[in-house]
Amino acid sequence: MSYMEAIILGIVQGLTEFLPVSSSGHLELGKALLGDSSMPKDSLLFTVVVHFATALSTLIVFRKEVIEILKGLLQFEYNEECDFSVKIVVSMVPAVIVGILFADQIEELFDRQILLVGAMLLITGVLLFVADRATSTIRKVTFTHAVLIGMAQAFAILPGISRSGATISTSVLLGIDRTRAASFSFLMVVPLIIGKIVKDMLDGGITLGGDRLGVMAAGFAAAFLTGLIACSAMIRIVQRSQLKYFSYYCFLVGFGVILYRLTSAQ
Repeated sequence: MSYMEAIILGIVQGLTEFLPVSSSGHLELGKALLGDSSMPKDSLLFTVVVHFATALSTLIVFRKEVIEILKGLLQFEYNEECDFSVKIVVSMVPAVIVGILFADQIEELFDRQILLVGAMLLITGVLLFVADRATSTIRKVTFTHAVLIGMAQAFAILPGISRSGATISTSVLLGIDRTRAASFSFLMVVPLIIGKIVKDMLDGGITLGGDRLGVMAAGFAAAFLTGLIACSAMIRIVQRSQLKYFSYYCFLVGFGVILYRLTSAQ
């Protein structure tokens, strides 16, 4: 992977992590279009690194909420901030279980499986279209909600299923306030990404040096900067109930990818 390719893919990640169109799916499509020939493990590593960049951009955008949560936890009492933090932890459980039990299978999914990406984009489109029609969105997040949203996040490990789209759509369909749904969706992935990076470093799965370090850094910087812009924009989009337009996009790209893959295989 060249520096320019890393920057392009970083921008793709930064824009699509928060927009409900599947960042992992677009990364796989981008790798295929750019002719990336890296091994699945290296390909997945780049995906994790740029996801880490957008996780940091999430912390910047939601810095006030994060500070309040940390203050609440440091008071060592079960207040509203502590309750929110516990629900974040609960929402992580399904994805952690899937990640541990199916680590090898997940790695294989990040090897330019564009037919799978196309099919999953269609599912994302359906989720967004249905969620956009929800009218009653006034509830707060409960522990039951946290588990269900966490299951949606675990399902979104599949490239082509938008993580933010799946979690926000699930939240809205459960009747959760749209602003709360967006903040919960964006914050719940941060511990998972940071934990993944730390685990890979301890396991020796991340060994960067020379050009490889530079390429990863270029992708990281591009994803971080574009992520700051996209995260703020997505909050406004969810509040205005404009998810259906992204569903149209997912349908268009999904059918286009499937058609391309089937015709090119002949």
